[in-house]
Amino acid sequence: MNKVKLEYIWKDRRRILGMPISFTRYSMTEDRFFLETGLFNIKTEEVLLYRVRDISLERRLGQRIFGVGSIKMVSSDKTCPELVIKNIKRPKDVKELLHQQVEAMKTKRRMRFGEISGDFSLGDDSDLDNDGIDDDFER
Repeated sequence: MNKVKLEYIWKDRRRILGMPISFTRYSMTEDRFFLETGLFNIKTEEVLLYRVRDISLERRLGQRIFGVGSIKMVSSDKTCPELVIKNIKRPKDVKELLHQQVEAMKTKRRMRFGEISGDFSLGDDSDLDNDGIDDDFER
C-alpha cells in the first residue's frame, strides 16, 4: 500500500514559554486542519475547513511576552465542534491564513448560508425537496 503524502501549508507545535517543547502538533493542508497529541499514544483530530463557522484570536499578557497566542475554531464537526490552537507563534498570520483557506473551501464547495448554519428554511426556494442540495445542481 502506498503512503499518501499530504502537502502542509502550515505546521507548528504548542509552545511552552515560547519554546516548541510539547507533544501537541498542529498542521493544515488546503482543506483540513489536524491536531495531534501524545508521545506514545497519539490521538489525531481532523476538522474539514469548509465546516468552520467562527475563528477568534486570544493573546493574554503572558502570551504576548513570549510572542505566542491562541486561536479558537468553532465548527459544525460532530466529533470536534470546538478546537483551540494553543500558544502558537505568529497567531495573527495563522488566523488570517486559516480564514483565507476556510473561505476558499466554502467557495470551492459552493456553500450557501443555509448550508453553513444548518437551517435550510431561510426563504430560499432553490431546494424544494429539502435534501440539502440546491435543485439547480441536481439536474
